[in-house]
Amino acid sequence: MKRMALLFVSVLLIGAVLAACGGNDSGGNASEDGLDTNIVTIATGGSSGPYHIIGTTLANEYTNTFDVNSKPQSTGASVENINLIKEGKVEMAFVMSDVLTDAVNGTGSFSEPVTEVAQMARLYPNYVQIITTANSGIETVEDLVGKRVAVGDQNSGVEVNARNLLAGHGITYDDITVDYLGYAEAADGLKSGAIDAAFLTSGLPNASVLELSKTLDIKLVSVKPENIEKIAQDQPYFVSLEIPADTYGNAEPIPTAAIMNALVVSSDLSEDDVYQLTKLFFEKLDVLGNSHQAATEVTLELAQEGTVAPVHPGAQKYYDEQK
Repeated sequence: MKRMALLFVSVLLIGAVLAACGGNDSGGNASEDGLDTNIVTIATGGSSGPYHIIGTTLANEYTNTFDVNSKPQSTGASVENINLIKEGKVEMAFVMSDVLTDAVNGTGSFSEPVTEVAQMARLYPNYVQIITTANSGIETVEDLVGKRVAVGDQNSGVEVNARNLLAGHGITYDDITVDYLGYAEAADGLKSGAIDAAFLTSGLPNASVLELSKTLDIKLVSVKPENIEKIAQDQPYFVSLEIPADTYGNAEPIPTAAIMNALVVSSDLSEDDVYQLTKLFFEKLDVLGNSHQAATEVTLELAQEGTVAPVHPGAQKYYDEQK
């Protein structure tokens, strides 16, 4: 009986050892596909904007795939997002290329170059949507003089390009009454009559503008291509694009300025982590496009063109493999 008991115990011990070895193999395979970091916080923008909608979906994909704590963080957008990365408070962020250009050069809202940020991809264009009401009498950018104008959250990417676009038309903040309002607040201001016009720069469609168009007779103010071409001589991130007909019930396409968006990461993230994050981002473009149509304009081919910040080595490794 003692021999039988010893044999039984031996079998149990061998089984436990084999199970432990098997568990280690499985864990090893999982770690190869995992991340060094346990947290991937994505700085986005206003809760109704494309940044936040796409960022929420992307965070869910990272959480489900890598078993990390990934979540979006609603912010005042581009300038704040760059500063959050600089301070080590987030790992990834959506920003506009004009603000990113200022950050790497230490100009505009940045007193010195920001070295803690690296680009992962060029994204979709942000369209400058200057919204007013049909009876406002505002037809051109020059007509904004003397009006109450929402220019986005203070120091947001919207506010930076609104200021630059106005300056390109010879208009300063002294010529208008400025309100620093985000997307939803600007839409409410137009609806209540508290403001005459608003800059809402984002991918198309902007949810706040779309909702506003259902209850208010709105009008999109056009920006002449020749004016954009002139402004782009000093600020090359501005390009001329059209808001397609029927985006917000508009009968005709509306010419306006646009700025490319960028997805950036902390330069402190490891090469392998950013490689994995980049790879999954492109593998899930269809899912991101289902969350917001702006993401359907992102392509692997164009993501590497027109980058304005140093590309993270992990992202570059992924791009090199696709050639």
